[in-house]
Amino acid sequence: MADFSEALLEHGNTSVPNLLLEHIGQLSISGDELLLYLTLLRFHDQKIDFPSTQQIASALGWPQNQIFQVLQQLINKQFVLIETKEDPTAHVQTDHYNLLPLFRRLKLVLEQAQQTDSQKQVQLKRQNLFKQIEVEFNRVLSPIEIQTIDAWLNQDHYDPDLIELALREAVLNQVYSLKYMDRILLTWEKKNIRTKEQVQREKDMRNQY
Repeated sequence: MADFSEALLEHGNTSVPNLLLEHIGQLSISGDELLLYLTLLRFHDQKIDFPSTQQIASALGWPQNQIFQVLQQLINKQFVLIETKEDPTAHVQTDHYNLLPLFRRLKLVLEQAQQTDSQKQVQLKRQNLFKQIEVEFNRVLSPIEIQTIDAWLNQDHYDPDLIELALREAVLNQVYSLKYMDRILLTWEKKNIRTKEQVQREKDMRNQY
């Protein structure tokens, strides 16, 4: 058992990011492609940047024609690149596998997922704004009122939080009208107040006098 433990240490470890494993399905990489990629990663960790097909076949137990096929798939999908670099001291050009493209693709997948989540959150926030106004007004909004709120969001680019504050001001004054809210928003805009924090600072300044 001690000899086996020593062998494990001598052969080292290949680290695979959990993010890569968690998003395999979104990368459209097959099981064979992933296994070959991880094998190339293992060779890279061992300072072998361009293993021969025979070395790869020996490691995976695959025939060489399968290695060629799966490797070509990785290249076609731009998960792996074959690049040539020159040793400036020996003036010799050598090929190597560039394994970074897969991680760049993973980064893109994560950014797109984050952007989708952000868009969903914005859409949900806007939907809640309409519902909140209807609850406070205790009635269904008319088509013209819906257009007005849409204009606040899409043309004037008011932050939903800012509109909610204008709604709160209207409710506190018992004026259940979008026109009243619009006057509040225009007043804030003239003062260059565009965020919830700026509204609070303006209130704090008023309370000091």
